[in-house]
Amino acid sequence: MVQVSELGEFLRGKRAALRPEDTGLMLGSALRRVPGLRREELAMLAGISVDYYVRLEQGRARNVSDTVLSSVADALQLDSDERTYLHNLAHPAPRRRSASRPQHVRPGMRRLLGAIPDVPAFVLGRRMDVLAWNDLAAVVTADFSSFPVGDRNIAKLIFLFDGGDRYPDFDNVTKDVVGNLRAEAGRHPDDPGMASLIGELSVRSETFRRLWAGHNVREKTYGIKVIRHPVVGEFTVSFETFRAPDDPDQALITYTVEPGSESETSLRLLASWVKDGAPDTLRAPRQGAR
Repeated sequence: MVQVSELGEFLRGKRAALRPEDTGLMLGSALRRVPGLRREELAMLAGISVDYYVRLEQGRARNVSDTVLSSVADALQLDSDERTYLHNLAHPAPRRRSASRPQHVRPGMRRLLGAIPDVPAFVLGRRMDVLAWNDLAAVVTADFSSFPVGDRNIAKLIFLFDGGDRYPDFDNVTKDVVGNLRAEAGRHPDDPGMASLIGELSVRSETFRRLWAGHNVREKTYGIKVIRHPVVGEFTVSFETFRAPDDPDQALITYTVEPGSESETSLRLLASWVKDGAPDTLRAPRQGAR
């Protein structure tokens, strides 16, 4: 199963990335053939048998207790997002048929998007699909209406289209996107749509392929982002993520700016042009795949 393979890859990746000296292990002078911790070293740190840890990496361990998972997480020095990811892979929730069905945005949420015209806002669904947006978001982020429905996706926007042009801090933006996709893949390990998206991004983007192989999990729900706009230049926004209590697979994303800042001036200018009925000249054109 998908989560069994991913669990082993995740454990091996994190074990290889952890230097023995970071764990306090006393090492001899013998040369190590591979980087990172050996399986027996990780098992010792976690307080479990080598055979059990090997079976865990190979997906052959059944009914793994939370205590064992916490011990392995401690040994691998995982952060909170990575711990959640590990537990999701080891104890996947029963597959929901709705996970493969198209998502729909409630009318009330669409009205909310229209009620905040001065705030770029959009709704993300599973796999970072863009489900709905307001006019200012189309100007600030991308003209999602110009994309086929299957390409209205933040990860595709960043890795396959104009991400490098739109975001000056491209390296950190790509890491955040991959980290968020990892976290969601842990929640829905058997989602065929996620598998298809990861496959397409891996084939078409060397950058994505490299970052995905790092097995980093980062569910970043707020922060700062610098955006480069073809009309007003660079400005800085704070983004916030609000998940629907009755549907955690949908999230409202908003961009706000510091009052009195140059970024506020830039955003107000874009918002005024949108209100004047001239958004089409400002919307970000779709770029060719990279």
